[in-house]
Amino acid sequence: MEQVTLPEVLTLEEVSEYLRLPIETLQRQALQGKLPGRKIENEWRFLKVAIDDWLRSQGSRSTLLQQAGAFADDASLTELRENIYQARGRSEVDE
Repeated sequence: MEQVTLPEVLTLEEVSEYLRLPIETLQRQALQGKLPGRKIENEWRFLKVAIDDWLRSQGSRSTLLQQAGAFADDASLTELRENIYQARGRSEVDE
């Protein structure tokens, strides 16, 4: 089997080929924040290393998300989240 070298930054189509999944499935997963990627205007980009990490850590990510739900009633969560995004110099919502 011929080995293909992928670039560090992948398009939606390249991730589809790499994971052998339909583009529509990956696009939906990315929009829901379940697949690590970034939408730049109308184009999706994915770091190959992030996709590889995501594949390896699906179990731990699910556990982390379940644990995060424990903080839902924490009154300081909103302020904490705002401070984190402010420190990062970006908005919580992709513009």
